[in-house]
Amino acid sequence: MAEFAQLRDRMVEVQLAGRGVRDRRVLKAMAQVPRERFVESGFEEFAYEDGALPIANAQTISQPYIVALMSEAAELKPADKVLEVGTGSGYAAAVASRLAGSVHTIERHADLARIAALRLAAQGYDNCVVHTGDGTRGLPAEAPFDAILVAAGGPTVPNALKSQLAVGGRLVIPVGAREDEQSLLRVTRRSEAEYDEETFGAVRFVPLIGEHGWAEDGTRAASNHIPGRTRFRSLPEMIGAAIEPLPALEDPAFGALFDRFAQCRVVLLGEASHGTSEFYQARAAITRHLIEKHGFTIVAVEADWPDAAAIDRYVRHRASRGSGERPFERFPTWMWRNTDVAAFVAWMRKHNEGKPTGEPAGFFGLDIYNMRSSIAAVLAYLDGVDPEAAAVARERYGCLTPWQREPSTYGRAVLTEGYRKCEAEILRQCQDILKKELDYAASDPDSFLDAAQNARLIASAERYYRIMYYGGAESWNLRDTHMFETLGHILDAQGPRSKAVVWAHNSHIGDARFTEMGAVRDELNIGQLCREKFAEAACLIGFGTHTGTVAAASDWDGEMEVMQVRPSRPDSYERLFHDAGAASGFLEFRRDESLRRCLLEPRLERFIGVIYRPSTELQSHYAEASMPQQFDAFLWFDETHSVRPLGPEHRPTGVPDTYPFGL
Repeated sequence: MAEFAQLRDRMVEVQLAGRGVRDRRVLKAMAQVPRERFVESGFEEFAYEDGALPIANAQTISQPYIVALMSEAAELKPADKVLEVGTGSGYAAAVASRLAGSVHTIERHADLARIAALRLAAQGYDNCVVHTGDGTRGLPAEAPFDAILVAAGGPTVPNALKSQLAVGGRLVIPVGAREDEQSLLRVTRRSEAEYDEETFGAVRFVPLIGEHGWAEDGTRAASNHIPGRTRFRSLPEMIGAAIEPLPALEDPAFGALFDRFAQCRVVLLGEASHGTSEFYQARAAITRHLIEKHGFTIVAVEADWPDAAAIDRYVRHRASRGSGERPFERFPTWMWRNTDVAAFVAWMRKHNEGKPTGEPAGFFGLDIYNMRSSIAAVLAYLDGVDPEAAAVARERYGCLTPWQREPSTYGRAVLTEGYRKCEAEILRQCQDILKKELDYAASDPDSFLDAAQNARLIASAERYYRIMYYGGAESWNLRDTHMFETLGHILDAQGPRSKAVVWAHNSHIGDARFTEMGAVRDELNIGQLCREKFAEAACLIGFGTHTGTVAAASDWDGEMEVMQVRPSRPDSYERLFHDAGAASGFLEFRRDESLRRCLLEPRLERFIGVIYRPSTELQSHYAEASMPQQFDAFLWFDETHSVRPLGPEHRPTGVPDTYPFGL
């Protein structure tokens, strides 16, 4: 059916290729085999969902990604002779039959074997032979095999199966002492007595029952394990061996760890919450090093453009506009008005002292929210350079005036005809100011960039608050697209050799395609867009923690509280890093391919924004992601502490009245 074919194509694109399955032959085979023909009656509509499905005898048809991953790991070739242990529904054997010359598949349940044989024959897969018996013994009469795939988890690798491999043959099998501690293992036979072993990540399979596996009652059958011969490292052990220890945050060696990204055009630094001091301090240390040693001149943050522009004028020693309005006074004030940001801003100002024109590092906001301040900034600029244009702009912006202080209510108003024309007028205003770039930019290019970006922000914000009324992915996508386009405008304004550091939440800088955001909700983000535009010249670095304290509120517009962060869940990425035993560390995924593959299978990851609700943490703050594809690297702090909001006691002595936070 055409509907199933479309679902199959989406499965290949999102669940397989989207998670890192690269073998084109495997992807083609998965696109050919109709999974709906191998599930139990009544489950056809779920055939292409991302999960295992039940079949008879308490068995399952494996998740499509696992079938593809095992097939890819086995490196099946057109002339190969393959043994599959655990026929089940026959689906994995069908996929293998599209990749290999012949497939022998063995199933211990006679009724499952009979049904699978009928299904395979009905689909014309006549190079598959179904056997009934104890799969842990293999099929000695048919050996040797070029590849063996085992679709159940054993306590060890059965020697009976290893001995039936041809030299150069590959055995792919889940192994683990418990069902929740299984790792996918590939054993390659190098000679009559020598075998190589690799792990491909954490998995969960039904038990491998048989003489060389588990007994029917769940106890371990007779073992063929030779002590000291084979040892499987757990994922925390692998992380512990691969993670690079972090120097102290104030040590110059901390920033030097990131020399490896010096050639990137954009380095995106995340955070797992908006209220964690270690995240801000680490981003500041990395950014200082990239500015000082590698010519980065743009710091672009998840903050409103007009507020960040006040900071930028301060750090680049430009005149204050004297509006009297202090930046970052809207909720959540602690996100940028905190001691860690203030220390970094002070460093930027000192660094920029005496810098030639064009070389100072600037501080820019990417976000869309502060429409009220953006309107005021555009009008103030036009009043000075083009009063007639200012008068026209005031008329055009008039339709937004009632909602400038609470623009989220604007969505309710646009349902009436009187407000439908507002979008076109705002877009016209943005176009008009951009058309006058040559006139305005000649005298002061920095001021022009500021005014032009404010005009763009107003146009984007008008759409954002209108569509936010309806909910869904569109408002998120508009917001992150606006942030990405703003970053592009800043890079363009500073020339083709400009380089930027971006500070934003993990949910914005990690590639959305490898999280629930993209896979389930069709949301994109700035990290994804940067990868698509800059490819290897963009580096995405996530941040995480196990426990500690965080500055957050219980509700939007609520008071800031210092809250205790619950220890990470046992089924999360964060718990893997905690169990690895490192107090802090840095993991670059491409430096350990074996570990990268082990971590590919999606698991829970924690996201805390400005709101934290520990009582509903699983529903409110965890989502599934494939971390090695979401990020290029990950910065870990096992225990973290909340940021400290700025107060009058933090105002440095001897600073001018233009000190940006107005303390």
